[in-house]
Amino acid sequence: MNVWTPGADAARRPVMVYIHGGAYATGSGSHPLYDGSRLAAEEDVVVVTLNHRLNAFGYAYLARLVPGFEDSGNLGQLDLILALRWVRDNIAAFGGDPDRIMLFGQSGGGAKIATLMAMPAAEGLFHCAATMSGQQVTASGPINATTRAVTWLKALGLTPDRAAEAATLPVERLLEAQAVQDPILGFGGLYFGPVLDFRALPRHPFYPDAASSGLKTPMIIGNTREETLGFMGDDPKNQDLTWDTLPGRLTPSVMRIDVAPEVVVDAYRRMHPDWSPDQVLIAATTAGRSWRGAVIEAEERAKAGAPAWVYQLDFPGVMASGRKGAFHTADIPLVFGTVASPESRVNGPGAETVSAAMRKAFAALARDGDPNHPGLPRWDRYELPQRQTLLFDVEPRMANDPRGDERAFFAAIPYIQPGT
Repeated sequence: MNVWTPGADAARRPVMVYIHGGAYATGSGSHPLYDGSRLAAEEDVVVVTLNHRLNAFGYAYLARLVPGFEDSGNLGQLDLILALRWVRDNIAAFGGDPDRIMLFGQSGGGAKIATLMAMPAAEGLFHCAATMSGQQVTASGPINATTRAVTWLKALGLTPDRAAEAATLPVERLLEAQAVQDPILGFGGLYFGPVLDFRALPRHPFYPDAASSGLKTPMIIGNTREETLGFMGDDPKNQDLTWDTLPGRLTPSVMRIDVAPEVVVDAYRRMHPDWSPDQVLIAATTAGRSWRGAVIEAEERAKAGAPAWVYQLDFPGVMASGRKGAFHTADIPLVFGTVASPESRVNGPGAETVSAAMRKAFAALARDGDPNHPGLPRWDRYELPQRQTLLFDVEPRMANDPRGDERAFFAAIPYIQPGT
C-alpha cells in the first residue's frame, strides 16, 4: 500500500483510494502513472494505491471441488475489503478523514469497484466512487467458474479432488497453466474474475438492476471516446481496412457480443456514411464492447434515482503508431496529473488544462459528494431520457445522449460480459 499526504496532521482531508487496472490478471498500484504526489498536494487530499491478489491467486474458484476453499473465487475482492478496513482504521494518522473515502479505478480497477458495490462486506467502507473505463455488470457464475478451475488444474496435471495441491506448486507453473484456452469463451487464455458465489458476492453488480447496497453512493461513470484504439490501434491488421475486409475484424471474439459483423457494418454505414472502415472498427468495438457496460450502469442507477455523473473523454493522446484518439487508459494521467511522466501518451498542448479539470472534479466528489467545480460547466446528474454527459476536452461541455445512435443500436443486442 502507498500513501501520499500533504501532512500527517489532524486536518481530516478527503481520501482517494485508487484500484489499479489490468483486468483481474495483471497490474500494480506502484505504476509511475499512479504517482499520487501531485493530486494530493494540489487538491489537498490523501491518495492511497494498493495491491491485491490477481488471476488464479485471487479468483480461481475451487469451492465446489474441495473443502476449505469456500472464498477462493473472490479472494482478490476480499483483499480489497481488507485494505479498505485498514484505511478506515488508520488513515486519520496520515491526515485523512475516515468518513470521506472515495474509490476510483480504471479498467479492471473500475470493474472491481462496481463489484464491491454488490458485496455486503464492503458496505460502509467507502462513501463515493468513480469507475473509469471499467464497468462490471455481471460476474462469472459458479458453474462456469468451476469449469475454468478444472481446466486450470488439468493444465497443472491435477485432478479436481487434488485441487489443494496447487498451493504446493511453483508460482511460475501456476501462471503458465493459465495460458490454456478458456473453455467458456473458446479463445484466449483462462479468464479469472469475480464469482457469483452467493457468499462474498450474493448477486450480480448491475444485473438485472443496480445492487441496492450501492444506490446511496455518489458515483462518476466514465469512458473514453475511442476506447478500443488502445487495444487495437497499433495492430497493422486493423489499419487501412476496406469495406470488404472490415467484417473480418468484427467477429464475435473481437466484439465480445454475438452479432453478425455485416449487420454492424451496414448499421454504421447508414448512421455515419462519411466514416472510413478504420473509424467504424474503433467506433463499433468501443460502443458494443467497452462503452456498453458504462451505459448499463448509468441507466440502472438512473432508473433507481441513484446519483451518477457520466463523462466521456474526448481529449486525444497519441498511440505508438502515431494514431490519435481518446483511447483506453488515456484518462489515468489526466486524473493523477502525471501527464508529464515518460509513461504518459497524453501530454500534448491542452493536456494540463484537461488534467486540472478532471483532477478537481474527482477531488470535489471525494470532498463534497458532487464533482462540480468552477472550472466546469454545470455537470448535471445522468437522468433518463436526457442522458446528460460531460465531454472532457480543452473546453469541456455538456451534451445529451452523445453517440445516441450507436447506443440505441447496441441496446437491441443482448449483452453478456466475457467471463460470465
